[in-house]
Amino acid sequence: MKRLETADMTPDELTAKSRELKEELFQLRFKLATGQLEDHAQIKTIRRNIARCMGALTRREADQAAKA
Repeated sequence: MKRLETADMTPDELTAKSRELKEELFQLRFKLATGQLEDHAQIKTIRRNIARCMGALTRREADQAAKA
């Protein structure tokens, strides 16, 4: 997920995507704990994507507050 992809999403879509990514992160951590995770880099990628979604939401909230 790139920053440009998050720019086109609505706040509801960003929230849903963030929730979906957190669920995926949970599954990856569970696999890591049980020794079934093959690609450890996935955890880092998912964490960054969550941060991108949350950052986009924060920027949108700040823009709305500045307009008001």
